[in-house]
Amino acid sequence: MRLFRRNSTIAKALCLFVILTILIGCLSGCNGCTGAMDPDDYSNVVNTTPSTESTEPVSGSTAPLAENPINFDELTALNPDLYAWIRIPGTVIDYPVAQSSNEDDNYYLHHNYLGNYEFAGTIYSQRHNTKYFVEQVTVLYGHNMRNGSMFAGLHNYYDKEFFDENELIYIYIDGHILTYRIFAAYDYDDRHLLNSFDFSDKEVYSNYLKDCLNPRSANALVREGVELTTDDRIITLSTCTNYNSSLRFLVQGVLINDELTK
Repeated sequence: MRLFRRNSTIAKALCLFVILTILIGCLSGCNGCTGAMDPDDYSNVVNTTPSTESTEPVSGSTAPLAENPINFDELTALNPDLYAWIRIPGTVIDYPVAQSSNEDDNYYLHHNYLGNYEFAGTIYSQRHNTKYFVEQVTVLYGHNMRNGSMFAGLHNYYDKEFFDENELIYIYIDGHILTYRIFAAYDYDDRHLLNSFDFSDKEVYSNYLKDCLNPRSANALVREGVELTTDDRIITLSTCTNYNSSLRFLVQGVLINDELTK
C-alpha cells in the first residue's frame, strides 16, 4: 500500500511537471518570440532615422532625391525575400516586410526575417500583391503577439485619442519612401480581401472604398474629412483581435506621398 501511494505521488508530480512544461512552452511561443531583427543586423540595414515631416506630394523631377533610411543591399543579403520596411510612429512597429519566394504564400506567418521557424513570424504580403505597392489595395499581415511585438501595436488604434494623434504609416522600398495617412481602423471578418473583391473593377473598388469609410463595426474609427477615389491606393494592415478568432482588426491608410530616394 505504501509503495502504491508513493508511486501514485510520484506519478502525480510527473504529470504536473509535464503540464507545466507544456504550458510554459505554449506561452513562450506567443510571448517569447518577437520576430524582430537582431540589433547587430540593424546597424547595417537601417542607416539613419527617417524624417517624418514630409507629407506633401513630390512635385516632379525638380524635387531633390531623399535619403532612404534602409540599406536594401544589406537587407536582401540577409534574406532575398525581404523587400520592404514598415514603420509606424507612436508604435513599436518597425520591421522588415517579406514575401515568400516558395510555394507557401503564408510561409512568413511562422518564419522569421531569416526564414527560420519562429512562431511570431514576420510582417509579410502574399503574391496577390507585387512588391511595389502599386495595386489599388496592398495587404500586409502580422501576428498579434501578447508581448506587444509584430502587429500587436495596431491595437492602439482602438483608442480614439491615439487614432486622432497618430495618422502616418511609412513604407520603405528600394528607391521610394511611401507615406500613408491612416483613415480607418475597425474589426472585419476573416475573409481574404484580395480573393473576395476584384479591385481592378472601378465600380467594385468604389463601393469597397465607401464601405471602408463606413465600416459595419461597433468599434470603428474613421478620420474626419477623408475622401477616397478610385485613383487612390490604400494599404491594409491585418492582424487578429484579442477576443474573436473569426475577426480581424484592420488599419487602413491612403497613399499621400511617393518620394523618390537615392
